[in-house]
Amino acid sequence: MGERRTRRPLRRPRRIAPVVSAGERELFGGALRYDFGWVKHEYAMLDLTPFAAVRALPRLLATTLRIARDADRRALYTVGLAEVGQGTAQAFGLLLTNEILAALFGTGPAGDRLRAALPALLAVAVLASVGAVLASLSTAATGRLEPKVERLATEGYLRRAVAVELSAIEDGEFRKLLDSAQFGALSARAMVGACVAALNGIFGILAAGGVLTVLHPALLPLLVLIALPRGWGAMHVAQRRYASRMNWIEHERAARLVSGLITERGSAQEIRVHRAGPYLLDRYRDMAETSEAEQTRLAHGRAVTELTAAAFSGAATLLTYAALGALLATGRMDIAMAGTAALAVRTGSANLSALIAHVNTLHEESLYVRDLHRLTTEADRRAIPVGGAPLPDFPGKIVFEDVVFRYPDREEPALRGVSLTLTAGTVVALVGANGSGKSTLVKVLAGLHLPDGGRVLWGGTDLAEADRYDVFRHVAVLDQDFQRWPFTLRTNITIGEPDGDPAPGRLERAAAHSGADRLGTTLPRGYDTLLARQFRGGSELSGGQWQTVGQARLRYREASLVIADEPTSALDPEAEVDSFRRIRDLAAEGRTVVLVSHRMAGVQAADVIHVLHEGRIVESGSHQELMDRPDSRYRRMYQLQAEQYGS
Repeated sequence: MGERRTRRPLRRPRRIAPVVSAGERELFGGALRYDFGWVKHEYAMLDLTPFAAVRALPRLLATTLRIARDADRRALYTVGLAEVGQGTAQAFGLLLTNEILAALFGTGPAGDRLRAALPALLAVAVLASVGAVLASLSTAATGRLEPKVERLATEGYLRRAVAVELSAIEDGEFRKLLDSAQFGALSARAMVGACVAALNGIFGILAAGGVLTVLHPALLPLLVLIALPRGWGAMHVAQRRYASRMNWIEHERAARLVSGLITERGSAQEIRVHRAGPYLLDRYRDMAETSEAEQTRLAHGRAVTELTAAAFSGAATLLTYAALGALLATGRMDIAMAGTAALAVRTGSANLSALIAHVNTLHEESLYVRDLHRLTTEADRRAIPVGGAPLPDFPGKIVFEDVVFRYPDREEPALRGVSLTLTAGTVVALVGANGSGKSTLVKVLAGLHLPDGGRVLWGGTDLAEADRYDVFRHVAVLDQDFQRWPFTLRTNITIGEPDGDPAPGRLERAAAHSGADRLGTTLPRGYDTLLARQFRGGSELSGGQWQTVGQARLRYREASLVIADEPTSALDPEAEVDSFRRIRDLAAEGRTVVLVSHRMAGVQAADVIHVLHEGRIVESGSHQELMDRPDSRYRRMYQLQAEQYGS
């Protein structure tokens, strides 16, 4: 995270605590740090030394070439041949340059010398044309490779994200891996371009080194001598610039968050009524001024580093030219060879500087590609099993036998020995305080979680042995946090069963069931209205309108088991009564309805009500049966709500 001192420009950049403004301390308690999987790679470039880069280069190239081969083998071979061809053309071009210089600096009339150099000049022109064609082929093949690599990597990422167990999505560590691996596709694409550029640099260095060896073996160490400080300087300056950028990001995160809060819709009322706007604006200014001072300090440090690197490179260059002068003075080399050698040294050292930058890119991007590979392995391990005992028909009964379930990040189980029976065609209600296990129970019922203990029997089939995708085929779920898809109204309803038969009237029947048909008549394009205000022509719905859409989606699915978890949280009293009635009506069509709600008035018509407390079912019965028990927990909750209306 930047460096506090600029007096030691040769010291390797390292990560230290950032400078924190007073505004950040007041608002956030210190530097604002995101807690996502990609954060661990933010300072990856600072971990790389020049020697480590050389050691890592074969592995990085092999990883990239393997990715590219899987995407488009033909394009990869085209790139490889084109880069080898360019390097070869460059080497022969340098050798021909030596012949041209020898002819031009030879003896005799100028016309004779020009005629002597003409064949080599023509050959250089041909080689330049060949090099241009090869570079064009490499660019075209790379352009074909990059999007394919990105698409294949993205498809693999998304395919595995869709197929993992819900428990993996709810696991914090797996979520961090998902966050980090999402950059793997873009990083794989970036690695292709960096790999091609690195190969170009390698072949350029080999061409320059080969020519120097042919001209005079003593010249090869000179290339190394001038290239090493240039390579060190390139990496050091890049790391200084990188550290500066990362330190700036620390302040930018906080400043961006504050500026967003000033302008976003959710905070608009308090910004004005509570006068929070001027307060946040003052803190923003303080953070911005601190960032400006930090950037100025780091810029001075970078300037000193760049000057030092230039001094080392200049000294090496001076030494190289002195060696060339000595070879000329002793007669071991003529003026043409010296000119060619100088050109080869400059070409080789420039290629090395570029190579260092591309190795930095390969190193940093490879970390995200590695995360993508880790995700692939972990997601395959935690995927929903394919196959199992088939469930072609919805069973007459679903039985919980002493079911226990515990979330990985919690010590206490969410369900403790739950036993109950659901009969097809009935309405079953689950009530209880927050955290009592209601939502967990319906997730286990739907096959989204498997029990840690006990059994869930769909008919005679243990859920743990059933074909889970066959189970999902029988289930429809609507909870208070159901997805508001940024698609059209039509798609928001039919996505309840996107692969289902779009029979005539099916959409309209589902919309009429919930009242979404009336909503459709008020929208500018009816069912084809985009429900996403951030896009041109999009419309915004209220919470209650969205719930009519969600209930239409539930009805469109035509599943045998309907789970409604707090389905009326955003509805007005009249709409809530209608909503509960519509959900109960689904049972009259032969469906099994499981209703989770805190609204006691909405569940009293259920056939069976189960009361949960601390992960256990403590009471079961009809509304009247539970109300007839003087010490009933359900009766107490019902009366507490009724008293609020009575008072």
